[in-house]
This record gives sequence, structure tokens and C-alpha cells, in this order.
Amino acid sequence: MDRVLVTGGAGFIGSHLVDRLIQDNEVVVLDDLSAGLEENMQQHQGNERFRFIKGSITREKDLRVALDGITTVFHFAAQPDVRLSAERPIWDFEINVRGSLELLEAMRKNDVQRMVFASSGGTVYGETDVFPTPEVTAFRPISNYGAAKGAFEMYLNSYAELYGIDSVSMRFANVIGPRSTHGVMHDFYLKLKRNPKHLEVLGDGTQDKAYIYISDTVEAALVLAENIGKGHFPVNVSSGERLTVTRIAELVCQELGVPDAQIVYAGGKRGWIGDVVRTDISITKLASFGWAPRVPLEKGVKLYLRWLIKKFGSVK
Repeated sequence: MDRVLVTGGAGFIGSHLVDRLIQDNEVVVLDDLSAGLEENMQQHQGNERFRFIKGSITREKDLRVALDGITTVFHFAAQPDVRLSAERPIWDFEINVRGSLELLEAMRKNDVQRMVFASSGGTVYGETDVFPTPEVTAFRPISNYGAAKGAFEMYLNSYAELYGIDSVSMRFANVIGPRSTHGVMHDFYLKLKRNPKHLEVLGDGTQDKAYIYISDTVEAALVLAENIGKGHFPVNVSSGERLTVTRIAELVCQELGVPDAQIVYAGGKRGWIGDVVRTDISITKLASFGWAPRVPLEKGVKLYLRWLIKKFGSVK
């Protein structure tokens, strides 16, 4: 049985990963609870395989304690908001680049040799002309968030060469599912809760993006952790399906029981500053490890919306 560290393990993706890892491993979670929730880990309280450390990846003392006896680090702690990265670029850098580098350096000092990193498959590629986009595509980020994710991937590459720390970067599509409290589907839910007759869509609705359901995401993380080789290698992680924002709006209205809600568009090419209007990432490399998605995309959307209703109530 291994002891693994999940940074950001109280967050949306990280907490689901903890649920799965703890079946076969001792799990340490390091989270400052700035975005994560203690309730996401409450089912593990009292489990001898589980340890929670309230601390930050930006503090060396917290990292030293968290890394004791660890074999693999799943680095999912982050400032996750693309829009906030535009408003507060230095703050975003301090967490997503400097904090991540502090973690990597602490791994080097404590002789921890393996990392699975939560990167981004849309924001690091930015405005590319190659679809589906393979991992060899050059970075052209149009957001500070994407620049930060790409910058840390470069550090993973240099640390692999210099210090022998092996890693895989999971370049995620948009991940959806229970415990998620941001993203377009969550925003639509909140808007319809305020006014079930009217739904404003940012942009023109033609934005077309790749998504993946949370359970498929976690299984991909486990497969890639088992197959970390020498060096650093990136792998796109997506369902292989896409949805336009307009189609998402239609699904949300139908599932929330307000199919006649008026959908209106704010206009413009992007939903917000730094928004990549099309993401379509190749999953050929991920599939080569024997992974395949199990949850069809539109089913995943419905499952997530049903969780929102159960957790926060209906919109009518």
C-alpha cells in the first residue's frame, strides 16, 4: 500500500480522486480550504488511511509535513478561475506557478519522485488551428491561467531532466460533475434560480468546447499514475465529445424543468476575457493506455444538474 499526497484534495476534482485512491492507498490531503470544502472529505474522517493537513503549497513547512513518506503526488491545488487570473495576474502566478514550484522543489528535497499534475487542455493551447489538438501542439495561451499551467509544465520537464522527477500532465477538458461550484452549467443553474423565465448566455452561444465527466476523469488519473514513465509527458484528458454553449443552455433548461425559458445572448465572440471559443483535444494518447470514457457527455450534464437540484433545490 502506497502513501500518496493529493494537493487540493478538498476541491471538486481532488476530492473525487481521494474517494477513489483511498480504496487502495493511504491518502494525505493538503488544502488551505480557499476553494475546497471540508464537507467533501467528511466521509473519510476517522479512516486510518486518511490524513488532512490544512495548509498551503506556498509554505515550505506545510509541504515538508505533507510529503513525509509519500510515493506519488497528485497536484490538483490551484487558483482555478480564468477570469480572476485576468483581474489578479500576480496572485494567480503566486499560486499556480510559484506555489507549484515550491511543491516541486520540496519533492526534490524530500526525494519524492513521481507527480500527476492537473493541467489544462484548452487554456494552454489557446487559439490553435489544429483539431483535434494533439499534445505536440505549441502553447499559445490567451489567458494568464493558461500561461501559468503551461509554465509549470515546463518546470516539470526541466525537473525531470535535472533531478529525475517523473511526471505526467493531465491536460483536462472542462470537467463536470457533483461538487463542482463553477463553470457554465453552474452559472446557468444560478441564473435560472434567480429568474426561471430568462437565461442570459455570455457570448453568441457558438462557443464549442470539450468536456468530461468526473468519474471518467478520476479513472484517467489512476491509469496515468500507473503508467508514469521516465521524464515528463503530457496527456490530453477528455470524453472526445463537445458541446456548444447554446446546446448546454437547452439541456439545462430542459433538465431544470423550464424548457420555455427565453435564452438571450450577450453577444461577442467570447464569453469572457481569456475565453477560448473552441476546444477539441485529441485523446488518442490516453486511449493507448486502455482508457475509454464510460459516461456519454449529455448524460454527464444531466447527472450534474440533478446533483445541483438535490443539493441546492429546484429553480421553480
